Amino acid sequence: MTSSNTNSRKNMRIAGLSMAVAALLCSPFVYAEQGGSAAAKARYEQERSRCLSGQSGQDLKTCMREAGAALQASRQGQLDDVDGRYVRNALERCKPLPADDAKDCRDRILGQGSVSGSVKGGGVLREKVTTEVKVLPPVEVPAQPQPPATTPAPIILIVPAPPPPTN
Repeated sequence: MTSSNTNSRKNMRIAGLSMAVAALLCSPFVYAEQGGSAAAKARYEQERSRCLSGQSGQDLKTCMREAGAALQASRQGQLDDVDGRYVRNALERCKPLPADDAKDCRDRILGQGSVSGSVKGGGVLREKVTTEVKVLPPVEVPAQPQPPATTPAPIILIVPAPPPPTN
């Protein structure tokens, strides 16, 4: 009887573990992890393509190793929202600027305008060109001074006197 009791306990444990695994698989946490894992895998594929295209600024071996390490760290929950922190930090730097300049600064950080340069080349330049059209008031031309009104001077003809008669 002892062996059937032991077998029945083993069967109960196996059944209990099976139910626990089934409950875990039905848990929403599994699907949330899969979504995070899918995002990590997508980010890895994006970084991998940058490595293969030579846009990373690193040699291929180092770039691929870094991309793999980032994927592993992400799966282990060791990565945080680096991009979000970067944007928040950049936007924080716009605050001390005057209102108009701060708005342009925020626009550049959020992707408006053009970007040139590279980190490898020494820096990234973000530029936003704003064209303003201002309508100027009409320029008043000063009136030409009119000469004072005068009456024309009389014309005087001086006619020489006829020569005296000669006899």
